[in-house]
Amino acid sequence: MYKPTFQNGLLSILYSVGSNPLQYWAKKTSYGHVKRIVDDDIHSLVVEVEGTNVSTTYITCPGDPTKTLGIKLPFLILVVKNLNKYFSFEVQIIDHKNTKRRIRASNYQTMMRVTPFLCTMPMQLDDGWNQIQLNLIDYTRATYGTNYVETLSVQIHANCRLRRVYFSDRLYTEAELPDEFKLYLPVRKKLKPRPKPIVSKPVEKKGKRKSEAKTPGTDLGLGLTLNIPQDLEAEDSEAASDPQDQPPEGESETSSVASAPEEGETEE
Repeated sequence: MYKPTFQNGLLSILYSVGSNPLQYWAKKTSYGHVKRIVDDDIHSLVVEVEGTNVSTTYITCPGDPTKTLGIKLPFLILVVKNLNKYFSFEVQIIDHKNTKRRIRASNYQTMMRVTPFLCTMPMQLDDGWNQIQLNLIDYTRATYGTNYVETLSVQIHANCRLRRVYFSDRLYTEAELPDEFKLYLPVRKKLKPRPKPIVSKPVEKKGKRKSEAKTPGTDLGLGLTLNIPQDLEAEDSEAASDPQDQPPEGESETSSVASAPEEGETEE
């Protein structure tokens, strides 16, 4: 499939968000299913491969058994979610001796076994989403003592959820990967908060001016106080102390109403 194309950088063979993620894959389900759902953790579409029997529920790329992938890139990366169930995947490669080998990884095996055409090895996954990186050059040389040439097919068995499956020429850091190859989209830079409007507040003065000194007042009840200016109080005190304004002893204060005449007296 990919042999005549120029291979460099990243080459994806499954992307769950695409319009047809299993376009080049073949499905086989027995007491299981292969469908696209929305994952609760990443809130995005993923491909779920689930079944009661690991060996009878899987997807294979390429879907046509008469074709091969022909991918020469040495690193295989799978972005999968651990469902806490049995899970395995298998890669078929060809070495410089033109011999087809299979490398199978599973989470239910505890020992590594090597046969002339098959290598099985244990795999341990963390809870949630994982990124599995498989160096095909190192595994081919370590298990068979031969040189890796290209990948022929990839087969992924139940039970897992897939976000992306791709090959690369080397291992890339998270910062080097394009946004669509990252599991979680990069967090956008938060906008700077707008400055709050300045609200003036009255400043409490520690001391009061002499002119603003509190004047004594008369309490009228109900929380009201009648304040009398100091200048008026001073005038009243001066008027009370002036002897000219007070009537002499024995005389009554003048009244605006005249007293009535006694009987027998007539007005002249």
